[in-house]
Amino acid sequence: MLIDFRELLSGSGNEISYPANIDMTSLDDGVNSYPVIRKEPFVIQAYKTGKDKVQIQCEGSVTLSIPCDRCLEPVEINIDFNVDDVIEFNKTESDEEQEEKDYIDGYNLDVDRLIFGELLVSIPGKILCREDCKGLCPVCGTNLNVAECGCDRDVLDPRMSVFKDILNNFKEV
Repeated sequence: MLIDFRELLSGSGNEISYPANIDMTSLDDGVNSYPVIRKEPFVIQAYKTGKDKVQIQCEGSVTLSIPCDRCLEPVEINIDFNVDDVIEFNKTESDEEQEEKDYIDGYNLDVDRLIFGELLVSIPGKILCREDCKGLCPVCGTNLNVAECGCDRDVLDPRMSVFKDILNNFKEV
């Protein structure tokens, strides 16, 4: 969804509310793609704060389906976003500042790109389906939350094998 700010910048009013919606169906960060389960419409408040300056504010929430870090089962994660940003039009910006505001093209605001950036930094670092998730068996791949596979999962650090040998030698005595 694109929002054109020319009306706000050229008009006599100093504030406009834009009903907004997210068009994206998945959050794709280049490595992973997380489906969007729920997205609610929200309102973007835009305030003219100078000749070519606009302050935008909005808040909302999106629910993503993200796999559990241990067992890979999908988990619905609700992510709230809150945007409060100032946009300066007709300003010669350095390349770094231009990249930070890649959601502005001319006088248009790309709502999906704006919200994408907010969601990307708000995704939790560790996603678990439940606190006591047992994960997958490293031998056969069975989900240990569902069934016990019976595999021998005792994996010892090869650097510690010397101590294991010493213990085995003492048992023989």
